[in-house]
Amino acid sequence: MEKIVIGTRGSALALIQAEQVKATLEKIYNNRGFNLKIIKTKGDKIQNVALAKIGGKGLFTKEIEDALFKKEISLAVHSMKDLPVDLPEGLILAAIMKRIEPRDVLISREKVFLKNIKDGAKIGTSSPRRAAQLRAVKKDFKIFDLRGNITTRLKKIFSENFDAIVIAAAGLLRIGWIKEGKGFLKSPDELLYGNILPLDIMLPAVGQGAIGVEVCSDNLKIINMLSKINDKNTHIAISAERSFLKALGGGCQTPIGAFATINKEKLTIIGGVFSDDGQKISRAKIEGKKDKAEELGRQLAEKVEYNVS
Repeated sequence: MEKIVIGTRGSALALIQAEQVKATLEKIYNNRGFNLKIIKTKGDKIQNVALAKIGGKGLFTKEIEDALFKKEISLAVHSMKDLPVDLPEGLILAAIMKRIEPRDVLISREKVFLKNIKDGAKIGTSSPRRAAQLRAVKKDFKIFDLRGNITTRLKKIFSENFDAIVIAAAGLLRIGWIKEGKGFLKSPDELLYGNILPLDIMLPAVGQGAIGVEVCSDNLKIINMLSKINDKNTHIAISAERSFLKALGGGCQTPIGAFATINKEKLTIIGGVFSDDGQKISRAKIEGKKDKAEELGRQLAEKVEYNVS
């Protein structure tokens, strides 16, 4: 029987996400075979340079998309926050799995909340979006680039003497380093403690907390298979967020955050744009019918004053 090959990055988190897609498909199609193929991307290869300085879109996706075009893989698994809003012609986003915790988490060496961190604290993050919003809390925070996989970044709290780091809560939950509590995350060995940052302080990246599956648009067999693992409400919400980001002309290295939720037939999106120093902020919210997700995303972009650069 022909094996269906799933393309993925090779980091621990990427493999966990790909294994989740694989296990879900195997549960539905127990008579089919699925294999993983690890593909190294440009973003994986360059570890000693800040992502914002590398430039270009698709740092964690292009090589995997090339493998789709070459038919080396049947489908590609991505963190939705890494996937550019404009996909190459001939590729489509066939499924988005149910989103987990979308927010960011602050992990501090002294196990304190963001408001209690000292002035001039040394904080690590690889995201201009997070850096800008941190500076909006305290403009004298010293922000340092934080690259590497999750394990590496957690260790840098101690090895590079950070007061704290900020990373996505979803990755920590998926990798099992921390467990969820009431508004906080805690490592099983109790060495690390993190508090989830509320949306009024830290808007997440577009698509954060969700796993997407990309395929060739002419591969109808795989598209039909993936329809069974697509979470419709997550797909709609993230479509609204991606529409907002696209309308602003932004990418993953632009200080833009957004989060959409669905309650019955109503969709609510919060979006924000931030200056790099965090001193200029433009946030807005919009509500409407969920079947108008992309239109609502564009309307929200019009409400946000994009003049904070």
